[in-house]
Amino acid sequence: MVPETFTAIDFETAQRNPASICQVGLVRVEDGVVVETFNELVRPPDNYYFYQNIGVHGIKPEDTMDAPTFEVVWHQFKHWIIDQVVVAHNANFDFTCLKHALAYYDEIQPEYEGKCTLRIYRRGLAYLSKKHKISLNHHDALSDANACAMLYLKHLKHVNLPRTGMLFN
Repeated sequence: MVPETFTAIDFETAQRNPASICQVGLVRVEDGVVVETFNELVRPPDNYYFYQNIGVHGIKPEDTMDAPTFEVVWHQFKHWIIDQVVVAHNANFDFTCLKHALAYYDEIQPEYEGKCTLRIYRRGLAYLSKKHKISLNHHDALSDANACAMLYLKHLKHVNLPRTGMLFN
């Protein structure tokens, strides 16, 4: 039986630099139930944005001018990451952002078990959300993290099905 306790995470970035996190979204799932969410705008380094990133998520410098930096926000949610199962859709992107943002602020890199719903399903988040009737405001970090959490729960339910040794057509 695969445990159904994990943290789904999503980051939006202000520019191509993976340390330029401007929004954090997390969904904490314990025993298959969403128990808490976290959604925070973050002031990226120098509060600099690339126009194409703004076009993707709609977050602008004025939205994060007074927001906390990642090093402040990190301490509010790191207990959901350290030594936990952490799930993301396109985990390579999100885990790289986490690594670079922590390095930028000289924070210790955490140990965690990473999982990727893009790798599991091999389809985009918007497509999968529509197919599985999961509400999605794409490129809002909390909405993306929630969709990722719902997809990972569906995956775990499939993995946890009893195996009878019989094949069905």
